[in-house]
Amino acid sequence: MAVQSKNGKAYEYACLIVFKRFLENSDNTVEILAADAVIVAERDYALLSTDLRNKMDKAAMAAVKVIARLEPMLTNSYNERLFLTLQPDKAGKEGDVRDILALRKDSDWEIGISCKHNHAAVKHSRLSKTIDFGDKWLQIPCSEEYFNDILPVFNMLEELKAGGIEWKAVKNKEDEVYVPILNSFVKELRRLEAEHPAIVPQRFLSYLLGRNDFYKVISRNTKKVTQISAFNIYGTLNKSFEKIKPQTIVPRLIMPTEFYDIRYKSNSKNTIITTCDNGWAISMRIHSASTMVESSLKFDVNLVGIPQSLYTQYEPWQ
Repeated sequence: MAVQSKNGKAYEYACLIVFKRFLENSDNTVEILAADAVIVAERDYALLSTDLRNKMDKAAMAAVKVIARLEPMLTNSYNERLFLTLQPDKAGKEGDVRDILALRKDSDWEIGISCKHNHAAVKHSRLSKTIDFGDKWLQIPCSEEYFNDILPVFNMLEELKAGGIEWKAVKNKEDEVYVPILNSFVKELRRLEAEHPAIVPQRFLSYLLGRNDFYKVISRNTKKVTQISAFNIYGTLNKSFEKIKPQTIVPRLIMPTEFYDIRYKSNSKNTIITTCDNGWAISMRIHSASTMVESSLKFDVNLVGIPQSLYTQYEPWQ
């Protein structure tokens, strides 16, 4: 996990500097804004092997070529400075999954980019006996019944944590921990949807994807391609610059209004699949993110179903 995290930060920096090199010219001044996140990412990038650094640079170059064709504001302005920066990790916890921001301050314009190195996970969120996922995710508080249901399991985890127990030593953890927590989670999610139809599915996905439009760029090292997807949910991407239009039109995505089905993945006791209307489906695997038992559990979330209208381009490396 530590190596994956460091490589992820390094890839963010690779995208940052490659974007700067590609976009800056005599008519386009580009500046990287100083930030702690930039310092950390630059350090992790510098520690990479030469081979991996070159691969990340190629992956980033493929991404910027595509995004530049979709966003005329990146390369056109009235000599207005373009700023690039990296966001801190806390931005994701607050609902903004974008890693890189590109801004033209005078024009009040910005786009964001989420960088993923060899994985496509959406958002990692936790459950505990005190976390109100309804309030945090959906702005609708969970019921007292939900907290009463999960309390015995998390109390047990606290006792195991106090005893310094490793997860691998916990017997029947799927039946004793994962299944009861997931059952309570699904039951509460269904209750919230029943009380607030149409609202909950949309807010559920908005929380997982973030509350801002963004481009997701995923380096696929084994295939030597970069996957670029445009999550244009709120209609802020793909804007023209005066008479200069994007080379390709990116459609606006339609959010879900209904949960069709929420059930366990086949032959799994730790993963649920939530299927929605308008082409969305979400996989949520619950697990411990550490060697030792903790008093909370973590979701690994992936999109396993996406609308056909989602603009996606696979750009080969050169």
